[in-house]
Amino acid sequence: MFKMRRVKPMRLKLRMTVGELSEEFKRAGVIGAGRVGEAVEIVKEMFADPEYTTFLAIAGPLVPSGLRLVFTDLIRRGYVDVVVSNGANIVHDLVESMGGRHFVGSADADDAKLRKSDVNRIYDIYMEGHVFVDLENYVYGILDSIPEQDRVGVSINGLLKEIGLRVKDEDSILLNAAKRNVPIFSPGFLDSMLGIPLWMYSKRSRLVIDPLKDFDLFSGKVYDAKKAGAIILGGGTPKHHTLYMNTLRDGLDAAIQISSAREDDGSLSGAPLSEAISWRKIKGRKTSSIIGDVTIIFPLIIAAALEKVEC
Repeated sequence: MFKMRRVKPMRLKLRMTVGELSEEFKRAGVIGAGRVGEAVEIVKEMFADPEYTTFLAIAGPLVPSGLRLVFTDLIRRGYVDVVVSNGANIVHDLVESMGGRHFVGSADADDAKLRKSDVNRIYDIYMEGHVFVDLENYVYGILDSIPEQDRVGVSINGLLKEIGLRVKDEDSILLNAAKRNVPIFSPGFLDSMLGIPLWMYSKRSRLVIDPLKDFDLFSGKVYDAKKAGAIILGGGTPKHHTLYMNTLRDGLDAAIQISSAREDDGSLSGAPLSEAISWRKIKGRKTSSIIGDVTIIFPLIIAAALEKVEC
């Protein structure tokens, strides 16, 4: 006989908190609600236990879609120890830092008309095209202020920290991470809207990036972790790099993942975290893989976990 637990119907009540809602998800215990309820408990454990080193992996347009301050606040409050990001979210953090903006647009736009109006589209998010010219000049000014010896043989993490220390926007992810010694790793950083500008800058001023140096600090974070946990948003390089580097300690102790990618095409982005166990990227089954929209599910999980940790 299998030992089975009953699916308990959820009950909603007036003025219930997000933490109470997550408890109802956990009581039900199945489908997406069950996985979200489980994820809240895993994140709560990471945040409450000082022995955890928590890795935050972010991919997709999460900064332009409104999650910037959620990331910044987690760094400010000491809940995130390492950030692994695609290049795009770093670029968009810098766009906001220099005064650029992201606008509500339409996914059904006429892109030919947007092009004529010098507007760039990220699904239903608009950006003025001149922003990237402004960004190039903004970053060049920051790079010029970094002593040449600190621009030669520099790791990507080291370069991002130097840039972050010179950003003036107090809400910046880069600034807050730099001030709190939270390293930001971005193995695909040159595959962003700053990749070509950085190459062009290196033709007029000394800039030599050594990405292998990032492994020195990243491996140190992994080896020093008494327990390692990961919050993985989206897939791609940030997801893989986080999982891959933790093979150095025989895998993460706990992890959650939110992704809209398909599992059945065999891609890493859609692979459930259970698959990572066979690769020794994760040690056990303290995981939750959720299929859905990061912009909806991630804030709900974080709000519920913080309610449980801080109340």
